[in-house]
Amino acid sequence: MITLTDSAIAAIKFALSQTCEPADGLRIKVEAGGCSGFKYHLGLDRESRDGDAVIEAGGVKVYVDSASQPHVSGMTVDFTTGVDSPGFIFENPNARENCACGKSFG
Repeated sequence: MITLTDSAIAAIKFALSQTCEPADGLRIKVEAGGCSGFKYHLGLDRESRDGDAVIEAGGVKVYVDSASQPHVSGMTVDFTTGVDSPGFIFENPNARENCACGKSFG
């Protein structure tokens, strides 16, 4: 469903190691909003929920709720430390258009 690059896996592992709250993985959710109609919402979570897809790669887990799954199917998640736009990068084949910020799509 989702492919994580080595950089994304390393970033998730780092985030999990730094959190004060117990967390077992990263949750990716698609919400209405953003410049192009939808936006990605990321957060650490302690466990999967009913209906979640659980993606395991490189020793990390990613949780995707059932409503978000059609929007992210086939997506690749990368992470960059570049000065122009540090953070997660989403290469989403389901996006008809992407905002310049890289965090929302339509």
